[in-house]
Amino acid sequence: MGKGRWRPAWAEVDLAAIRHNAALLAGLAGPAALSAVVKADGYGHGSVDVARAAVDGGATWLAVALVEEGVVLREAGITAPILLLSEPAADAVAEAVARNLVPTVYTEQGIRSVAAAATAAGAQLPVHLKIDTGMHRVGAEPAEAVSLADLIGAQASVALQGVWTHLAVADGTSDGDLRFTDEQLARFDACLAELAAAGHRPALVHAANSAGTIAHPRARRDLVRCGLAVYGELPNPGHQAVLAEATGGGRLQPALSLRAQVTYVRELEEGERPSYGRRRPLPERSVVATAPIGYADGVPRRLFECDGQVLVGGIRRPLAGMVTMDQIVIDCGPPGPTAPAIGDEVVLIGRQGDATVSATEWADLLGTISYEILCGIGPRVPRVATNPPAEPSDTEPAAALGAPPAAPPAPLGPPGAPPGAPPGPSGGDRASAPAPGVGSN
Repeated sequence: MGKGRWRPAWAEVDLAAIRHNAALLAGLAGPAALSAVVKADGYGHGSVDVARAAVDGGATWLAVALVEEGVVLREAGITAPILLLSEPAADAVAEAVARNLVPTVYTEQGIRSVAAAATAAGAQLPVHLKIDTGMHRVGAEPAEAVSLADLIGAQASVALQGVWTHLAVADGTSDGDLRFTDEQLARFDACLAELAAAGHRPALVHAANSAGTIAHPRARRDLVRCGLAVYGELPNPGHQAVLAEATGGGRLQPALSLRAQVTYVRELEEGERPSYGRRRPLPERSVVATAPIGYADGVPRRLFECDGQVLVGGIRRPLAGMVTMDQIVIDCGPPGPTAPAIGDEVVLIGRQGDATVSATEWADLLGTISYEILCGIGPRVPRVATNPPAEPSDTEPAAALGAPPAAPPAPLGPPGAPPGAPPGPSGGDRASAPAPGVGSN
């Protein structure tokens, strides 16, 4: 079960874990709504299955990086609101409008491009204005926020539904990182106060990523955007204590396991040096097993040099030689009753018996982050979803806060108002804007 069509190597994605994680995060963030970030093919897990499971678990929004990623979800029949996390390129805007995606904007050109495409489609489209408070990747300068919001308000075909920012070091625990996160949120609150003074009170304010949601309650506003945590990985292992305290002992459940089967077994003498480069001699006569998965599939070549291990028969086993493009060789120790046979399962990431190898373990060995490990699992590896819901998923969440209507786009009311709102001032009419330093928690 779970094998590729001809090659026994696959990634299992536990949809029950996705639902559990989404429910845990939604409960933690409430009353803020949860947006599950499913960009990069759901962090390598499969965006469509993850999106459905996250909505089942309590997410009312989804978020992607690219218009193409949003199209994949829409073509799969997913109707939940989808936020584009970056301003779409001019030649992609028409498709974003046609697919009822919610664009992020942060330049005059981007706003005019989205407005023109919405006008051509006869639609009125919600947009979210992104403010750069310190990440310095994309986003408008705080000093530009009011003028850009004014420009949005002047367009008949777009409405200011949201304002957001992104936290650069919310996963950090040093005094400097904690101070910088506080400074970002203070800049954001000051910007929101200026927007409110100018008459712009968007329905959705958001700042928290996974780390912000878990470790910075002040960052939870109307919406939280969780990526890594939805997949069961912590941005910082130290966040487990914070998460458990806030949720009555809750834990995230890793959703992905990377597996293969043994395809070849042989015994080699002490001193033999398997694989390219002949990097390391076997310390004793050993059973060496081969599994058909390699660096073309996302198993880093350096994993051998970093003393990476895999699980065979519930036992941690070191790699016997360098990872190659399509295969790994595993030192299974001296011949004996625990020696593997052809067809035995190899777990590269995940649990086998009482033993576990995690994406975080790989990341620590390789000096990177678990995001890169998960996203690096290549397209040659089939994703096999386990634990689907008993009933077909309803991919249109009920009462999504500020949610746009299902495609095709429909008028939203006055510019800036949430769907269905009565006429009001530009930017919508919230009961009260968050005061500087206070999130709408």
